[in-house]
Amino acid sequence: MASEDVKATESAAVSTIVNLAEEAKLAREGVKAPSHAIISVCKSLIAGGVAGGVSRTAVAPLERMKILLQVQNPHNIKYNGTVQGLKYIWRSEGLRGLFKGNGTNCARIVPNSAVKFYSYEQASKGILYMYRQQTGNENAQLTPVLRLMAGATAGIIAMSATYPMDMVRGRLTVQTSNSPYQYRGIAHALSTVLREEGPRALYRGWLPSVIGVVPYVGLNFAVYESLKDWLVKDNPFGLVQDSELTVTTRLACGAAAGTVGQTIAYPLDVIRRRMQMVGWKSASSVVTGDGRSASLEYTGMVDAFRKTVRHEGFGALYKGLVPNSVKVVPSIAIAFVTYELVKDVLGVEFRISD
Repeated sequence: MASEDVKATESAAVSTIVNLAEEAKLAREGVKAPSHAIISVCKSLIAGGVAGGVSRTAVAPLERMKILLQVQNPHNIKYNGTVQGLKYIWRSEGLRGLFKGNGTNCARIVPNSAVKFYSYEQASKGILYMYRQQTGNENAQLTPVLRLMAGATAGIIAMSATYPMDMVRGRLTVQTSNSPYQYRGIAHALSTVLREEGPRALYRGWLPSVIGVVPYVGLNFAVYESLKDWLVKDNPFGLVQDSELTVTTRLACGAAAGTVGQTIAYPLDVIRRRMQMVGWKSASSVVTGDGRSASLEYTGMVDAFRKTVRHEGFGALYKGLVPNSVKVVPSIAIAFVTYELVKDVLGVEFRISD
């Protein structure tokens, strides 16, 4: 009898210890899981932000030249091309002139890039999950079309979240030392636009921006990821080393993706810039620098398209395409590769192509 009591006591003790151990394990997992998830999100956002800042700063002079070509007065051409325009800025404004607006650009692109890359990862997971549920194939992978959808979703989210900064950046970029009115910085530009034009002005040109970002960002991700997958699986040019692509090859994939996306979406970018100038009293003189004026009144996106083509021809929709093409090739390539390299350094396991 005593023996049975001892066994029962031992059994109860063992059971208690096991239960306590399980509770401790669950408690630890319960505390660590959210912490690990938050850290992972932060690392992904940091990687995306660094990628955006590095890539845009590298091509800042070309970015400014592109915007100046897009919005200049067609009746008083001051910038005849990329090289001539850059030389003119160098002579009249110096080195700082080439990077004017880059601080605002980075202040916008860092959060934009962070949100865009993270949103793409999450959208890819969600779209892939729904695709597998719909097809009943648990081993299904993302197709180019699904990647396009995920990229478009990420682009819309990122653009909408940071659009006021983009609008202000456009105005800071086009003003020159001869402009009659000067924005003193990001905060001053934001407060001035709010005071003189109202809060809706901060989202002027948002519609063509969103329409343009769908093919632009969507194609960037779709082309980049599809090219990488094709090169890794088929290895047509012998570029794969240990099932990995070299940095140079990934840069080439990014350049190809950026070229395709920006060429298709560029006319919408021109219209967006012009609509952002509407309501700015000194817009024409800021661009021309000599006090001349030009009509900058548009009732909407369609009206802006119609007036631009009617008064300046179809070619006006591609003003600034050359500096933009030269800018996009390294910019997109650097952004993708920097993002992946920073994630590797930070130890983030999830990759875009997963």
